[in-house]
Amino acid sequence: MKRLVIHFLLFVFLLAAFFPVKANPFQYHYLASFSEDAEVSGNVDDLRNRVEKEAIKNRVEPEDARIDKVWKKIPGRNGLKVNIDKSLEKMSKKGAFDKSLLVMEQVPPKITFDDLPAAPVYRGHPEKNMVSLLINVAWGTENIPSMLKTLKKMNVKANFFIEGKWASQNADIVQMIQEEGHIVGNHAYNHPDMSRLSPEENREQLEQTNDIIKAITGKAPKWFAPPSGSFNSKVVDLAAELEMETVLWSVDTIDWQKPSVEVMINRVSDQIHPGAMILMHPTEVINNGLERLILLIKQKNFKIGTIERLLSEQR
Repeated sequence: MKRLVIHFLLFVFLLAAFFPVKANPFQYHYLASFSEDAEVSGNVDDLRNRVEKEAIKNRVEPEDARIDKVWKKIPGRNGLKVNIDKSLEKMSKKGAFDKSLLVMEQVPPKITFDDLPAAPVYRGHPEKNMVSLLINVAWGTENIPSMLKTLKKMNVKANFFIEGKWASQNADIVQMIQEEGHIVGNHAYNHPDMSRLSPEENREQLEQTNDIIKAITGKAPKWFAPPSGSFNSKVVDLAAELEMETVLWSVDTIDWQKPSVEVMINRVSDQIHPGAMILMHPTEVINNGLERLILLIKQKNFKIGTIERLLSEQR
């Protein structure tokens, strides 16, 4: 009998050695629930804790608008935060944590662009991957219809700063520019050097142009580009009094010097940056190279928007 028991135990040992017991799949599922990246845990408390940890890691603080020593008026930038309740609502339906279901919301800064005192603006936020096209118009009437076609084809909105005298003589084109969804701004009445005019003369330049543009488009301009970039602090203050921002540029095509399209494209390519405001006119080189210029900008992963979008706090 004793020998029989020994043989039986030996038999059981051999079975265990050659035929191991299969792991319990529920055991591995349970262990996986503790993996940080696994899609698990229907437990509401565990899910909330995980989402709250992600909210801390993914929060980006907003940046206030400011007056820079060099670039003057710089817009702020919205921050980012996780909406914990909305994220939990989405993940609860799935029954597991999923980072792709985090609901992000933008957080506005305490100080916005509109809160800043009167000052010129040369560029957008230095981390905003967007640029804006500034087209100053006092001549080049024959090129504008073709440029508008190109902008429409490329699905791009631009900013046209229009001289008052030119606008009064080309009301149909001004109306066309507005109907295409572009910004229409003030470029003074007859392209003077505004830094040399009296306060009364400058006021006449701005108000007369505003009246003409409003009569054509139904809207008074919110943006003012000084002719030839010539201005002083009194001009900026006057524009602010008339509820306009004074706009300059950070990239110049120098198209008025009549460069080749290749030279113009290369110049912009070398100087473009996040938040760039690119100056041009309705010249032949811009007309011929506009599509290539837009393609270049997009290839560099910049979006192109109006100055209103560029200078907004939106990310």
